Amino acid sequence: MRRLFFCFSFMIIFSTSSAYDPLDPNGNITLKWDIMSWTADGYVATVTMNNFQIYRHIQNPGWTLGWAWAKKEVIWSMVGAQTTEQGDCSKFTGNVPHCCKKIPTVVDLLPGVPYNQQFSNCCKGGVVGAWGQDPSSAVSQFQVSVGLAGTTNKTVKLPKNFTLLGPGPGYTCGPAKIVPSTVFLTTDKRRKTQALMTWNVTCTYSQFLARKHPSCCVSFSSFYNDTITPCPSCACGCENKKSCVKADSKILTKKGLNTPRKDNAPLLQCTHHMCPVRVHWHVKVNYRDYWRVKIAITNFNYRMNHTLWTLAVQHPNLNNVTQVFSFDYKSVAPYGSINDTGMFFGTKFYNDLLMEAGPSGNVQSEVLLQKDEKTFTFKQGWAFPRKVYFNGDECMLPPPDAYPFLPNSARGNLASLWTLSLTVLLLYVHLKLVI
Repeated sequence: MRRLFFCFSFMIIFSTSSAYDPLDPNGNITLKWDIMSWTADGYVATVTMNNFQIYRHIQNPGWTLGWAWAKKEVIWSMVGAQTTEQGDCSKFTGNVPHCCKKIPTVVDLLPGVPYNQQFSNCCKGGVVGAWGQDPSSAVSQFQVSVGLAGTTNKTVKLPKNFTLLGPGPGYTCGPAKIVPSTVFLTTDKRRKTQALMTWNVTCTYSQFLARKHPSCCVSFSSFYNDTITPCPSCACGCENKKSCVKADSKILTKKGLNTPRKDNAPLLQCTHHMCPVRVHWHVKVNYRDYWRVKIAITNFNYRMNHTLWTLAVQHPNLNNVTQVFSFDYKSVAPYGSINDTGMFFGTKFYNDLLMEAGPSGNVQSEVLLQKDEKTFTFKQGWAFPRKVYFNGDECMLPPPDAYPFLPNSARGNLASLWTLSLTVLLLYVHLKLVI
C-alpha cells in the first residue's frame, strides 16, 4: 500500500512539475475575453493575450490560437487577426461569416495591413515579447464578432479545449473561467467603463512537451586553464546529423538557403553537439575586488534568426553585477530574497537580432561582477553558471567533472620536495668529502 501511495504521489508531482519553471514559477500566458457589446445573435469581444513570462517570448512565425465552440457559433468578422480556414458556410445566404468551423484556428495579421483591419496591439505577425524584457510588447489583441451565440450573461456558453502554439508545441491551456468584468479607463481618465462579461484562460509552458531534446547547450573556458570544455556530444540529439551542412560547404552559397520552411525544419551546421544554439561562458579576468566574464551566443541554424532573444542565467554572484557592456540586463528574483538569477537580452536596434548561422550569427558581451569575500572562489567550478536558458528553454550544461579546474598545486609541491631532497643529499655528500 505504501509503495502504491509513493508511486501515485510521484506521478502527481511529476505531472504538475512538467509545466513548472523554477526560475519563473509564476510565468504563464493569459487569454482574456471581454464581451464589449451584444448583437442580434451574439456578441462582440476583445481578446487579449498577455505574456506574463519573464524571459520566454513568442518569436516568428508567431502564435496560433485555437478553441472549440460550445454550441454552433460562427465568427461573423474579425479585426486584428484572422482564421486560417473559413470552413463550410454554405447554409448562409446574403452575409457569409468569416469562419464557420467548429474548431477555428486564429493567427495574428502581418505588419502593414490596411488600417481598417488593424486593432490595438495587433498585426505583429504573432510575435509577442517577454514580460521581463518589454511589458509593452508582451501583449497581443484582436476583436471578434460571434454569431449564433448567447446574447446575455446567462445564455453565453464559454469556448472550450483551448490550444496555443507559440510558435511550436509546449503550451497547455486550462479551461475558461468567468472572472470579474474588466474595468477600462477612458482616454481623459475621468470615467470608468467595464466589460459586459469576462473570462480568462491560462496557458503554461513545458519544455518536455515542446521537444524531445534541448535546443541549446553550454561550453566553458577560463583564463586559468587552457582546456576548453565543449558542449556534450549530441547534446541536442543527433537526428539531424545526416542533413547537416559543413561550415565550408558550397551549398551555403545557394540562394534561398536561409528561407525558413513551413514545417520550421532546421538546417544545422555540422557540430559534435548538433545544437541550434550554443552559449559560451568564459571566465576572462580576475581582479582584486572584481572578476570578469565573457558571454558569447552562437547560432548554428542556417534557416532561423532569433528576434528579441533572451538569455537567463543562474549564478550566486549575479546578486552583485557591476556592469554589463554590450547586452541589456535585468535582475530576476523569482523567490524574493534570493537574487541569483539574471536575464540578458539584446540592445534594441543594436544586437537584439541574432542572425542565422554564419559570420554574423553570434552576439557577445562581457560582465563585470564584484566579489563577495565570503563566497567567491574559483575552486570546484564555482565560477560557472548553475542553469542557463536561451529563449526560455533550458540548455544542456557539461558534466561537472569536465569543468575547467584550477592548476593542481600538488605537482608543484612534489617538485619542490624533490628539489629540497636533492639539495640536502648533495650537501651531505659534499660534507662527507670535506671531512
